[in-house]
Amino acid sequence: MTSVDRRTFLAGSAAAGVSLAAGTSRAARVAKAKKPKIKIGQIGTGHAHARGVFAQLKQVTDDFELVGIVENDPARRKAIGGEYQGVKVITEEQLLNTKGLQAVVVETEVQDLLPTANRCIDAGMHIHLDKPAGENLKDFARLLKKVKKKKRHLQMGYIYRYHTAFQWCYKAVADGMLGDVFEVHAVMSKKVGDSTRKNLSRFSGGSMFEIGCHVIDAMVRVLGPPKKVTPYGRKTHPKKDPLQDNQLAVFDYPEAIASIRSALIEYEGFRRRQFTVCGEFGTFDLRPLGGNTFRLALERTHDGYKKGYQDITLEKGPGIFISAFLDLAAVVRGEKEDDYGLDHELAVHEAVLKASGYDA
Repeated sequence: MTSVDRRTFLAGSAAAGVSLAAGTSRAARVAKAKKPKIKIGQIGTGHAHARGVFAQLKQVTDDFELVGIVENDPARRKAIGGEYQGVKVITEEQLLNTKGLQAVVVETEVQDLLPTANRCIDAGMHIHLDKPAGENLKDFARLLKKVKKKKRHLQMGYIYRYHTAFQWCYKAVADGMLGDVFEVHAVMSKKVGDSTRKNLSRFSGGSMFEIGCHVIDAMVRVLGPPKKVTPYGRKTHPKKDPLQDNQLAVFDYPEAIASIRSALIEYEGFRRRQFTVCGEFGTFDLRPLGGNTFRLALERTHDGYKKGYQDITLEKGPGIFISAFLDLAAVVRGEKEDDYGLDHELAVHEAVLKASGYDA
């Protein structure tokens, strides 16, 4: 995808995303309250994001009616409590046969994500599907084909899509503020214990597959699909487990190079997480990723931003999943187009798989 193509693609969608991530005005909230609520349910509590997603789903009551939660695993179903209290625990059959149900949030363990998503699409639902979308490209491509045929909306759960700083970056790239992008660099790491290592060892993709995927999604948003991906992986404790816990991937583009590191052995890894975009006229540098302050370097003034390095602090959005659900509601109601089309989703998953060492 050329720089001009990228700008054309991003110009409208980035602006729309920034608006959603920044929250809604009182007038907009009142207007929304008058609209019929979208009936929605959640399947699964086993995903690492499940609790956080559910906690924010319960806050978008102007747009959604939460009809129940499903947990197909007997042990997990028995343990449901805490943040899930006050919501009906029902079977998957009961959920998918709920009169007027329109959408389902899929938060199962990773190996069950795609099978569950397929059942939801077969039942005619729009879905919010958490990551990563399986260990091969063909199965995900089949799901996307089904989504397109049934004219449903698929929203992937990559956590930085609706983050205010990332939305600012996407718009800056689209507007040409940074010039033609020649470099993207990201780090997505943390340190995990033995039980998590054992759980993640079920997947040969390691750290890049588990958490690196989030910044790969952002990279593809900025640069488009890579022409070539070269993965590098190391196993720090091969006698303990086969987990690839230290990885690097290099992504080749005709006019750019991107690199992403992801590890599961870095002390205070959250604080060093970063996403940097370098263009001919400027650089966007966000670290740590959870914050809303970033450094901006500009070769010349642009739309009120001064020349040179400066620290920019944005207002915090309502929450990344709240923003995602607001966007989901708007797309389901036909109020806006999807900011992330199916071609993007396929390109991201292909890049994730290749970066994680899978054949794709």
